[in-house]
Amino acid sequence: MLRLRSLAVTASALALAACATGPDYVAPHPPVAASGPFLSTTPALTTPAPVEGNWWQLYRDPMLDKLIADALAANTDIRVAVANLAKARAGLREVRTDRLPEVGVGASGQYGRLPESQRAPGAPRESWTVDAGLDVSYEVDLFGRVSRGVEAARGDVDAAQADTDAVRVAVVADTARAYADAVSAGERLAVAQRIVDLLDQSLKVTTRRVEVGMTTKLDSARIGALRNQRAADVPAIAAERQAALFRLATLTGRTPQQLPAEIAERVTTLRLDQPIPVGDGAALLARRPDVRAAERRLASSTARIGVATADLYPHISLGASIGSTGTGVSDLFGGGPLRWLLGPLISWSFTDHERARARVAGAEADSQAALARFDGTMLKALEETETALSNYAHALDRRTALQAARDQAEIAAKITRAQQREGQIDSLAALDAERTLAETQAALALQDAQIADAQVDLFRALGGGWQSRA
Repeated sequence: MLRLRSLAVTASALALAACATGPDYVAPHPPVAASGPFLSTTPALTTPAPVEGNWWQLYRDPMLDKLIADALAANTDIRVAVANLAKARAGLREVRTDRLPEVGVGASGQYGRLPESQRAPGAPRESWTVDAGLDVSYEVDLFGRVSRGVEAARGDVDAAQADTDAVRVAVVADTARAYADAVSAGERLAVAQRIVDLLDQSLKVTTRRVEVGMTTKLDSARIGALRNQRAADVPAIAAERQAALFRLATLTGRTPQQLPAEIAERVTTLRLDQPIPVGDGAALLARRPDVRAAERRLASSTARIGVATADLYPHISLGASIGSTGTGVSDLFGGGPLRWLLGPLISWSFTDHERARARVAGAEADSQAALARFDGTMLKALEETETALSNYAHALDRRTALQAARDQAEIAAKITRAQQREGQIDSLAALDAERTLAETQAALALQDAQIADAQVDLFRALGGGWQSRA
């Protein structure tokens, strides 16, 4: 009992004196310049208010809300990310078991015959030999190998969680984009068909003028060629719309046949009626999952320096064993055959220090690479957000110009149609007016679609959309 008490006191002293090797992790701070307002914000288009978690609800489109809920529940990429997170958590549980004693139980039974010279007087030469024992060992984490390993595994779990959040951000943005592409293609399809109908009317007027000799067939052929060119846009836009619907089905975990029919009936491009809340640089870097994942991987790689450094020092374990050997099961529990062992075990490969130092150098290099990746991810997040803000503002400016051009082209087309009916202008001037109107109408519809895409790009860069499922 005295020996057991002395051993326990020694183990407690070692545990209290233990110190983790390797550097203690300190999270890097972003540059002060990265924490302020964004450069590309426009007061009329954005606001410094905190970013909306469920940003897609700003569109007030119940169908979009339902599709994103379906994607978050059934998307295959999210399922893969969740499985990877579960694997990382299992790895952490495995590493944590190094903090616990290892307990092993063994038993064996043998039947054999002893040589006459080895037989005890009066004992049979043939008999059973039964052995049973309990072994316990515990590693004293004197130099922090186990604690640093747990720290590294915990960083891996946090990184896997951030990776899962990043996948959710991407899936939400891709779903919103696919829906926006589908409905905007429906609107563009309607615009293209209206252009064809208007050109059909112009072609009828020109054909009647040819019949009465007021113009030549060349004019009719020209307006017919323009009409057919615009008619050729219709199947191309329809194909884009179908592709967006098929992409939407995959994102929401459906086959194309399972996509609700009412989605295909939507023909209104997504539009916002309020400025977009964008926050600032500090909030962006704290929110973006890819930045958090890079920071957690840096913490994990820093902890692994300590794991490698601990191999430069002895490994100390406390062990105990108790067992018994007898000629039968009843003999195992007697006092005579009982045996026990108790003592420390020290292992130290001091002749292999060069290999251990090489592992430390490799871990330090991994940490430096992780720091560079963190810095690069942080800069990339700022670049993507500034670019998305700039693209969105310029897309709206371009739409304003196209809207004015379309309005002027429509006025010019109405005037030329009236002048053509009265014979004041030739068909070539009318054709130019119709072509200009058709081009501005198509460009305006396409720009509306690009604005919706620019908005989704901005929301994706801002990194929202994972909080409700984290």
